Amino acid sequence: MCAPEFLDTNVLLYAYDPTDRRKQEIAQDLVRKALAGDIIWSIQVLAEFTATLLHKISIRAHSEDVQVALDALVSVKMIVPDAEMVRRAVEAHARYGLHFYDGMIVAAAERGACTRILSEDLNARQDYFGIAVANPFG
Repeated sequence: MCAPEFLDTNVLLYAYDPTDRRKQEIAQDLVRKALAGDIIWSIQVLAEFTATLLHKISIRAHSEDVQVALDALVSVKMIVPDAEMVRRAVEAHARYGLHFYDGMIVAAAERGACTRILSEDLNARQDYFGIAVANPFG
């Protein structure tokens, strides 16, 4: 089995945001791969996804719709943060100048033995602790 890829929150959100159909289709395909076990994410990604769906004006969803989405996504392998991941996120901040929460994404991808982080927010082609970043939209 190949090493999994890690999906960042911004990509997951596009699967539920109809404002850009091209990005939505790409993101929905990635979610299908996550459901099949080829892509993972962390509890942080799920929490950020939920908060954005509940509060962002452009894609605000009803609580019941968010519950349905969460039920659909529960089978995806999720990395649960711990104290060592927090320390690694601080290392990512010091070494790469990342925001702490982006460092948590990198630490979770590393914990999941991922080879790539799929993200529109992190720098494409950047390498963090040996994990490459790829923008699935560009």
